[in-house]
Parts: sequence; C-alpha cells; structure tokens
Amino acid sequence: MPSFDIVSKVNPMEIENAVNQARKELASRFDFKGVQAEIALDKTEIKLTAQDQFKLKALEEIMIGKIAKRQISLKSVERKEPEISSVGHGRQIIKIKQGLEPTVAKQVAAFVRDTKLKVTTQIQGDEVRVSGKSRDDLQSIIGALRAGDFPADLQYINFRD
Repeated sequence: MPSFDIVSKVNPMEIENAVNQARKELASRFDFKGVQAEIALDKTEIKLTAQDQFKLKALEEIMIGKIAKRQISLKSVERKEPEISSVGHGRQIIKIKQGLEPTVAKQVAAFVRDTKLKVTTQIQGDEVRVSGKSRDDLQSIIGALRAGDFPADLQYINFRD
C-alpha cells in the first residue's frame, strides 16, 4: 500500500552554518568592535548575549537574516522574549523546532481527512503517516498540503509504493 510521511525537520548542519556565518559577521562589524556580544549554539537553541538591548536586537536581526539565507523556514524558528538585567545586559534564546508538535499533527491529519480522498492518516510521534491505495490520491494530498497554511514547515519523506 503506497504511503508517505509528513515531518517538520531542520538540518542541524544548516543551523550550524548559519551560526558560524553570524559569528563571522559579528567579528567584522564596526558597531560591535570592543563590545561584549556572543552567539552560542546548543543543539536546538541559539543563545544570544549582548551588552545592551539595542545590541541584542541587532544581534537577533543578524542571526535571523543568516537563518533565512540558509533556506531554513522561519516557521521552524521560535524567538523567546529577551531578558534584560538591571545592569542592562541582555540575553535571548532562539529555539529551533524539530518534529511536528501534537497540535499541528492533529491539524494536518484533520486537513487530510477533510479532503475526502480515500487515504488514512496515523500520527506516529512527531510525524504523520498517510497511506492509501492510489499514488494519485497521495500526490493530491501533497499538493493540497503545500497549498495549505500550517504553523510548521512541512516536508514529505519516505514515499513508498
């Protein structure tokens, strides 16, 4: 029975490349000369620290720009609120979402069921498996999902006959 999986994953190497590019720009920018500012990568979190709120905002713009240039969907990026200390130092965390959250998986499964095509969906952890008797139905589902607007960046993998 033909099937495919709907997932939402980000290539960790692309995140690492984006962080390295942002660090290079940080080192060469004139407005950051002699300023305490740092970009740190910790698996699925990017930690930004800066001397003041203005520098932190500039650091966030650099990082988001580099992420976008590496073809990473901004739907997979969650920006936390900046934390400003009483002295003025700022910290911010940018979280990279991996996998479909349960609410998004349910939304995708409901969308597939609403297409009225003869396919079945199964939520398996952080992915959704769609299976049906006809390849054409599965390709129609992929087309409909691409046209839909979901709060996560969807990829379609493991298309099997």
